[in-house]
Amino acid sequence: MPVITKDKGIIYEFSSKNHPIISIPSRSTITIEAYDCFKNQIDSPKTVVSEIDWKQINPATGPIFVEGASPGDILKVKIEKIDIATQGVMVVGPNLGVMGHRITEMEAKIIPIVDGKAKFNDLNIPLNPMVGVIGVAPAGESVNCGTPGSHGGNMDNKMVAEGATLYFPVFTEGALFALGDCHAAMGDGEISVSGIEIPANVTVTLEVLKGASLQHPMLENDEVFTQIVSARTLDAACKEATEVMADLLVAKTGLTLSEVTMLLSAAGQVEVCQMVDPLMTARFSIPKYLLDQLNIKQLF
Repeated sequence: MPVITKDKGIIYEFSSKNHPIISIPSRSTITIEAYDCFKNQIDSPKTVVSEIDWKQINPATGPIFVEGASPGDILKVKIEKIDIATQGVMVVGPNLGVMGHRITEMEAKIIPIVDGKAKFNDLNIPLNPMVGVIGVAPAGESVNCGTPGSHGGNMDNKMVAEGATLYFPVFTEGALFALGDCHAAMGDGEISVSGIEIPANVTVTLEVLKGASLQHPMLENDEVFTQIVSARTLDAACKEATEVMADLLVAKTGLTLSEVTMLLSAAGQVEVCQMVDPLMTARFSIPKYLLDQLNIKQLF
């Protein structure tokens, strides 16, 4: 199994102009080594956060050219394993995140990982290893790795964890897949603008799906299918995710829009991924038990 080390190549923006660091066949399983979102610059409580190189934020390892991927296809990404390091970091600062208007100085906290828990002072926080930045090259202009969109990017969705499968629309030849910005744990919203940022090795299986297409990324795990959307406001992201999910169900079931709307209101969940990036990200989740009753195995 190939291992892509971070020194092979990183990107700071998703772009069709990026030169791939490796080309692999569809259905390949690879391990990708990733920096944390600060490019591992904050490694001690003595690090002066305001003096790090802020131009090196959110590096993603890649891009990876997936053979056979063409515009209009779907790239299926199964998260097989996330192996995190033994130490993470969190930050707060002026004008960062939801509370930044009340914080006057940059501050970082080193978070050790001990016995399967994140140690925050004397508190133990359960781990939820996840990938914050993950996606493909977008259509049109390049997109900074700190910004999410229909290509994926900095979605900061805590459901991008071991066992999850993501589906990305492909916009360029080879898809040009990359990932980074892993977290040991993060709550919905990522309100401080950081989870427990941590280096990690992420093992994924990449597969090209022909004959289907998507508008936005979608995620599947054992319990749900989730439509992910990023937009300028959280309201817009929530509404778009809901409408896309509704349209998919209407197309799959033959139910009326009114029936589907009632069904989603009874059993679906509108959830926040993050509310601190240049675009906000929300998801609409529908339980698989309901899809099973509707005889739906795949939503696209």
